[in-house]
Amino acid sequence: MLLGDLASADMTFMHSWPELGCVLLQLLLSVSFSQTGEPLCRQLGDSEIPQLYRDGDIKLGGIFYFHSSWKNVESTYERKPLPLQCISINFREIQFAQTMLFAIEEINNRTDLLPGISLGYSIYDTCGSIPRSIKVALALNNRNESVSSNSDTPCTKPVQVQAIVGETSSSPSTAISTLIGPFDIPLISHFATCACLSDKTKYPSFLRTVPSDYYQSRALAHLVKHFGWTWVGAVRSNDDYGNNGIATFTETAEQLGICLEYSVSFFRTDSTEKMQKVINTIKTSTSKVIIAFVAHLDMDVLIHELSNHNMTGYQWVGSEGWISDSQFAAVDKNRILDGAIGVSVPKAHVSGLKEFMFDVRPLRSLNNDLYKEFWETLFSCKFKQEKSDGNYRECTGREDLTGVENSFTDMSLMPIFNNVYKGVYAVAHALHDILGCDKTCNNNVQLDPFTILQRIQKIHFKTKEGEDVYFNENGDPAAKYEILHWQPRENGTLDFVIVGVYDASLPFDKQLSLQNTTLRWAQSSTKVPVSVCSEKCPPGTRKVLQKGKPVCCHDCIRCADGEISNVTDAVICVGCPPESWPNEGRDACIEKEAVFLSYEEIMGILLTAAALFGTCITAIVIVIFFRYRKTPLVRANNSELSFLLLFSLTLCFLCSLTFIGQPSKWSCMLRHTAFGITFVLCLSCVLGKTMVVLMAFKATLPGSTMIKWFGPTQQRLSVLGFTLVQVIICILWLSISPPFPYKNFKEIKEKIILECALGSAVGFWSVLGYIGLLAVLCFVFAFLARKLPDNFNEAKFITFSMLIFCAVWITFIPAYVSSPGNFSVAVEIFAILASTFGLLICIFIPKCYIMLLKPKKNTKKHMMGKAPQKSF
Repeated sequence: MLLGDLASADMTFMHSWPELGCVLLQLLLSVSFSQTGEPLCRQLGDSEIPQLYRDGDIKLGGIFYFHSSWKNVESTYERKPLPLQCISINFREIQFAQTMLFAIEEINNRTDLLPGISLGYSIYDTCGSIPRSIKVALALNNRNESVSSNSDTPCTKPVQVQAIVGETSSSPSTAISTLIGPFDIPLISHFATCACLSDKTKYPSFLRTVPSDYYQSRALAHLVKHFGWTWVGAVRSNDDYGNNGIATFTETAEQLGICLEYSVSFFRTDSTEKMQKVINTIKTSTSKVIIAFVAHLDMDVLIHELSNHNMTGYQWVGSEGWISDSQFAAVDKNRILDGAIGVSVPKAHVSGLKEFMFDVRPLRSLNNDLYKEFWETLFSCKFKQEKSDGNYRECTGREDLTGVENSFTDMSLMPIFNNVYKGVYAVAHALHDILGCDKTCNNNVQLDPFTILQRIQKIHFKTKEGEDVYFNENGDPAAKYEILHWQPRENGTLDFVIVGVYDASLPFDKQLSLQNTTLRWAQSSTKVPVSVCSEKCPPGTRKVLQKGKPVCCHDCIRCADGEISNVTDAVICVGCPPESWPNEGRDACIEKEAVFLSYEEIMGILLTAAALFGTCITAIVIVIFFRYRKTPLVRANNSELSFLLLFSLTLCFLCSLTFIGQPSKWSCMLRHTAFGITFVLCLSCVLGKTMVVLMAFKATLPGSTMIKWFGPTQQRLSVLGFTLVQVIICILWLSISPPFPYKNFKEIKEKIILECALGSAVGFWSVLGYIGLLAVLCFVFAFLARKLPDNFNEAKFITFSMLIFCAVWITFIPAYVSSPGNFSVAVEIFAILASTFGLLICIFIPKCYIMLLKPKKNTKKHMMGKAPQKSF
């Protein structure tokens, strides 16, 4: 809203209570008289004289405050209150009135708009007082005339004016609209921006040529969000303009994730103590950005207070009430507002207006107190009849504006002047349509405010500058703002630079558009100020709200294992896919490392070396046994089974290599089946040798024929039969549910373990169970034959080998189940190698020892000799 938005109703009523009481009494008596039905019309109180007046065929009203304040006079309530004594001439409002006069004169000189019709005006000064605004509105409605009881003139008369241009401020506009709304008199404001005035149920006859604060507040919120300011303070005028504007801003800001640390209000007439509280609130705050939704006159007071406390270093975001007024830059000696940014009404140009306004000579014809005061203030002089204090020169009445620099010669508010201009033309176009004007107008048409109001609401025309003028259903124009920035220059001056636009008619994400230029902020810094309650949470973290504080205050918590956040200020962390794992910064998912027991790692190398070493040792034993195959030691222990056992041990060593390397479909099926079959072949041979030893000594008993039933053929068949059972188990396992490659994501979170799933657990444990059964049988038979007489009883060594075998595999089961990942594969390989080495060492190394180092014992005589046996 507004250039000099007025006091709130409560504030102004307190200052002007006697006058307000008079106005209310006048309204009450008027209603009472109207109810009697008597033709008595009497005006109570003094008549209001317009400050600017011109007669015409059709008259328009104007309400401005040519003075910014008034003298407070204590009332004794013993006599009628004196009229307001207005003080502090307001050049801005006089400029607005001048614009209205310019528009009317221009219309009167046109032949294509209201030809033959002259527009007149009655313009009043309210002095910034809401009660006085109500009073002059009544004067514009009632013609300021008294009719005596003896007169035949009827009391009911047409209104004095067909439409009113004004007020500048929102609070008086609400009061005036409430009063004249029932009479349907159009009130067209050029700068009353309160969103509340869009409510047509309360203010049916109100229209305006300036956008509603609803859009301005949203524009400010989007502007703040654009620069990343999420922690801001707010200072507002304590009136309809400030309170409603900040209310809408707060609502939009919450939707955009912006928090208000504080929101304080003040009015220009507040006490020093009240202003000190506002200053202290700003000082003790942590936010560095301040939203100033402040009226023009209130901002003037605020700047002086801020200057007194040298409160620099804050980023100001301004409403259009003050951001476009260059006069504030002139009085801001401490550079408090450097770098300020805000929204303003788009720039406009009205050709001929500046020349009209600067030609002050016609004002001399007014010859009234307002003219004298204006002239004296404008030229800093005194007329001859005034007492001079020596500081002023004498006014001649012939002064001109050459070289004069003040707010009257400042045309920075041309966009607002244009609003006044459009308001007058809106009424003129509506009258043109109602009167059916072409080359002439129909003067017989009876005008009434309601018809004019309806026509104004539907008008759509272009100004001479090509600007579209129309009103929506709420009486508001299209909402479009310019983003204005106060850029400090190196020479200490300020540039008012348009850096973007806000167009509410565009889609939501395109409403705010800023130019891609470098802005200069306070202290000529090119770095955008920072104002946040908590720093932004970087990728890899998430926000956690701080208890008892606004949503903008938060802590940043690192994402949990397996989760990432790749955006700033993430609310939640998202989990990575199973094949991925967070990187060190936890802001991206990277593919997990696939691990398996490979030939390149140390454990794989050691196990491979052990397997190859065992294979080589077995090969050496085979060579030794082949070299000494005809000796009694080899022949006495069933050389055929010995060679088959050595062959199976070689396969056992080699099958362990299938467990190393990346699992594949075929390697998974091969490793378990090869392991199962080779071990069964090995144990079948051991079992055969044990039974040969046992049967050989049983056969020495008188009448025994057992050796017949366990000759070489039966031994071969037994080995084949035992092995065939394991083969059948493996075939069933592979046919029903074979092992397969499997990616294990659970054991190690940050890695993928490539392993072989068992497929059928029953098949796996059946293979192991069958091996265990054969091992137990071997152990039992060997244990029974351990004390049979012989200098070299093989059963003893088989018993020891089976003890080692069983111990290894009994230990293997819990170790295998509990080992994570590829360690379970290593455990299984270790069990295979350990048990194989146990068989090789216990059964064959003692024989090799005798054959190589004790050849004298490798004789039939020695082998058949009797020697005392040791028990174990």
